[in-house]
Amino acid sequence: MGLFDKLTGTQHPADGVTPASPREVHAALLGLNRPDLPYVIRDGATEDADLVAEWRLAEPTWQTFFVQSQLSRAIRIRMRLNHEDQEVRALEEAWELSRVGNPPRLKISSRYTRGPSRTVSTHWGVRRGDDGSLEAAKTFHFDSSDLVNPLRDTVLKSGWIWRGVVFGKL
Repeated sequence: MGLFDKLTGTQHPADGVTPASPREVHAALLGLNRPDLPYVIRDGATEDADLVAEWRLAEPTWQTFFVQSQLSRAIRIRMRLNHEDQEVRALEEAWELSRVGNPPRLKISSRYTRGPSRTVSTHWGVRRGDDGSLEAAKTFHFDSSDLVNPLRDTVLKSGWIWRGVVFGKL
């Protein structure tokens, strides 16, 4: 793996993994969808991609979760399946978020970045331990890699390359 691959987040499957068909890779990525996850993977035709994965920011059942998370960036990953090279080209896009109103809701700003990044939010509280002493306890944890890692791992297990895109077209 070269320096540019490290910067873009590009990874190659393990040696000996037989590449799946494009249809199987597409189905495997869509198969990651579950209603209990804070992200959705959907058709990306309207965003000039084969698939799009993004946080469920607009869904009412998830808004409280994202407001509590102190999330500062909305992330969307547009993916194009390159059948000839057996790779998924992935463009990670992010927008800054702010909280507005009472009760607070998230608003996407015009600040935009592209390329791999990571956002982590952890909240700590104080509680009594088993021995009665005070100790720090994690009360909330959010990590944007929870969106990227399952996508990338599914592509790699399918024998395809996960190619991060920073410059140029998807």
